[in-house]
Amino acid sequence: MASEVKEGLLHGLPIGLGYLSVSFGFGIQAVRCGISAVDASLISLTNITSAGQAAGIEIIARQGTLAEMALVQLLINLRYALMGLSLSQNLDPSFGFIHRMLASFGITDEIFAVCSCRKKPVTPKFMYCVILVAAVGWVSGTFLGAVLGEILPPSVTAALGLMLYGMFIAIIIPPAKKHRSVLAVVIIAAVLSVLCKHFLPMITSGFAIIICAVAASVIGAFLYPIDEKQEAEK
Repeated sequence: MASEVKEGLLHGLPIGLGYLSVSFGFGIQAVRCGISAVDASLISLTNITSAGQAAGIEIIARQGTLAEMALVQLLINLRYALMGLSLSQNLDPSFGFIHRMLASFGITDEIFAVCSCRKKPVTPKFMYCVILVAAVGWVSGTFLGAVLGEILPPSVTAALGLMLYGMFIAIIIPPAKKHRSVLAVVIIAAVLSVLCKHFLPMITSGFAIIICAVAASVIGAFLYPIDEKQEAEK
């Protein structure tokens, strides 16, 4: 038991430190959207999703509809459901139904990567410890960013607010360099986003995200279909 806890804490530490810096940018963005430091921290505590939170605070700031918020969050965070299904193949038998429901709340890209690459079956204690350290880093960074965002000059907060978007770019670049299909979809989504911004100003940012993501995915599927025979061989 002690070894599982220690290993989980050690694996979660790099994630927590990374989240501390990235969520700092989210905290600043939240304050700029008129959200208090306490509310921003509660959002991070109850969500733990960088892209979903970034899109969510913009919808909140514009007083968007609940339907818009629900659709945006469903689209952005749908990948976590797929990660959960994949991770379920590497869980320890002690990972019962209740543990699965609780741990599913903390699945992020980085936590999924750590748990899925573990050679031993993932136990509840190991995953809870990874999630705990990561969540502490995410919420702490949000609070610090929000507090400093309220007292720092606008020029500084504007620069620091780019940290969150820098993380998104860092996530995109490696697969885009490796796969031409990913690069094409990213470019298509970016072009569609610019077109929506300048030629369809009546569309809110939330629905623009939905339209651009779905359209880019569909176009990418037609341009770069997966060969079923090659996929079966993998």
